[in-house]
Amino acid sequence: MSAASSLDEGLEETLTLHRLGVFQQLGTSLKTTNPLESIHARVESRTAKVDHWRNSEQKQRWLATALLDLEPRLRRIRNYRALPLLREALRRQVQEPNKSAA
Repeated sequence: MSAASSLDEGLEETLTLHRLGVFQQLGTSLKTTNPLESIHARVESRTAKVDHWRNSEQKQRWLATALLDLEPRLRRIRNYRALPLLREALRRQVQEPNKSAA
């Protein structure tokens, strides 16, 4: 992956964090999608060999089991105590969608 494509990948996330006003507190951890992609890949490696899901409840149980198995190996988000700021910014965004578009 080139430096330009790497920058391009994180640009939207970075701008969103700035728009929400939480980049200073949470930008280091959330300006890239790599942590989510890593979790997705690890879950997929644990569920990839299942050929047939009986129902959505079975899928949910497998996902929960995989996530519980992964949890001890996940690192904590830097400045995780600031996550309530993100929650509140997202709540404001959902309640007032027209103001953010202006």
